[in-house]
Amino acid sequence: MNSRPLIVMSGDRSAALTVVGTNVTVLVSDTDSRDQRITLQSGDEGTGPPPHSHDWDESFYVTKGQVQFTCSGQTTMCVAGTLVHVPAGTVHAFSYGPGGGEMLEVTGRESKAVQMFSALDREIPPGPPNVPKVVQVAGEYGVKFHL
Repeated sequence: MNSRPLIVMSGDRSAALTVVGTNVTVLVSDTDSRDQRITLQSGDEGTGPPPHSHDWDESFYVTKGQVQFTCSGQTTMCVAGTLVHVPAGTVHAFSYGPGGGEMLEVTGRESKAVQMFSALDREIPPGPPNVPKVVQVAGEYGVKFHL
């Protein structure tokens, strides 16, 4: 796969995936770039994944609202303009703050995040999640939950 220049206008984006309470719009997938995956994520207040880890680095840039991140046991409320970098293997979680939030997520070559988001959207219906099924599907892509 050869990387090529890519411009994604707002009208060109695919519909957002629904991933256990988070809307995930894939901006750059593994078919677009061999080295990066980029998503735009948003959610309502209080939604977000529980503590988990995976074998790829992940960076988030908060673009709207607030997002509370917990990384290695330290919790910080992050406002728009904040960058959070999570090294591979780090236990982390986030939840959208008052009024919800939005952020860009960037992962690298080894990331399976976009494939996992697609599988969760396909296999987990909206509403209260079937937690064992979420754990099973995410686990197929290398995500470990630390509940």
